[in-house]
Amino acid sequence: MTASSLLAVAVALAMDAFAVAVAAGISLDRLTKRRVFRLGFHFGLFQALMPVIGWFAGLAIHGFIEAFDHWVAFGLLSFIGFRMIAGVFREQSAPMLTDPTKGWTLVILSVATSIDAFAVGLTFAMIGSTIAVPALVIGIVAAVLTVVGMCLGRKIGILWGKRVEVIGGLVLVLIGARIVFEHVT
Repeated sequence: MTASSLLAVAVALAMDAFAVAVAAGISLDRLTKRRVFRLGFHFGLFQALMPVIGWFAGLAIHGFIEAFDHWVAFGLLSFIGFRMIAGVFREQSAPMLTDPTKGWTLVILSVATSIDAFAVGLTFAMIGSTIAVPALVIGIVAAVLTVVGMCLGRKIGILWGKRVEVIGGLVLVLIGARIVFEHVT
């Protein structure tokens, strides 16, 4: 695989992470270096590890995973998206949406945005490609685009206010729907 092809694959895989990061940046009350690092690190780590896991899983389970991976991604992204939307419509005194850079929300988002990378790892195994360099490139690109997405999302959130959080939640649901659509068609 050429360097330009690998970079194209890495950017394509990172687009879901980028969109989720924009939504996270919109939903946060303030953007700290710690939050940006956590989301960028975890998204990059999961994007790097999933192709490795897919590589080792090999062809034996490819048909099994391929049958439902898109539904898992859709379910996870929809769950987080609808929670974001519901958070906007809660009363002011109600607790805010869970910080997307912490706890189980962070893990769920990391898994949901990296499921496609698992399939890429399976593909690399099928074509006889090595996995170390591609996984590293995929992880770094995802981490960088996540940081950029969070910063962009925060600027959008400041300009347009809380109602943009609804758009962020809808974006997550639409990303999940797009994943299902691409796999079904």
